[in-house]
Amino acid sequence: MNIRELSVEPREAVGKGAVGRLRREGLVPAILYGGGSEPVRLAVKPTDVHRALHGHDAGGVLVNIRLPGDAEPRTAVVRELQYDPVRDTLIHIDFQAVRMDEEISVEVPIHVVGEAAGVKEQSGVLALLMRAVEVSCLPSLIPERIDVDVSALRIYDVATVADLQLPEGVRVTTPASQPVATVAPPMAEEVVAAAVAPAAEPEVVTERKPKEEEEAKGKDAKEEGKAKK
Repeated sequence: MNIRELSVEPREAVGKGAVGRLRREGLVPAILYGGGSEPVRLAVKPTDVHRALHGHDAGGVLVNIRLPGDAEPRTAVVRELQYDPVRDTLIHIDFQAVRMDEEISVEVPIHVVGEAAGVKEQSGVLALLMRAVEVSCLPSLIPERIDVDVSALRIYDVATVADLQLPEGVRVTTPASQPVATVAPPMAEEVVAAAVAPAAEPEVVTERKPKEEEEAKGKDAKEEGKAKK
């Protein structure tokens, strides 16, 4: 994986009001932690972030961060990107300092390869059940994506984590049995099947309840008495 350069600047202001002013100035608050030093508060331009990450919405991207007074840039992984749920704008970034000789765990996007047989031949619908998978490796070996080949999947077949195509030196920490993708039957067939399904037959009462039997016996006795008179 390429290590991307990211321009940042330190920030001193903390608190809700200060962070609000920072965002109004067109900057995003961030924090750099790990590496055996105290967390460092940062500010970064959203355009610089998007340029460095090239559309990566998840973490797992390596960046070089140079701070004033540092002789060498600090290598860090983008651990989390936080977005405003309404405006969908970037509001905070977490960076984790890394050592290039120590393994780290990160989430990597899953990429579908091939066209499922169940889609091509049976008109099924491919469902991706996992968007990313957690892997452990050296920072220099972090893949940009993990492929899963769905070509052989037919309706109701399932591809699991064990079927992922892992690069050398990368291991998955997610359970191997976790489902990744499947092919569902076509929606039209399900709707038709539901429409033609036989309606439930109404319940037929063949026996009287005890109370009804007593009332019936009483009525029969009265009618019999009237007949004798």
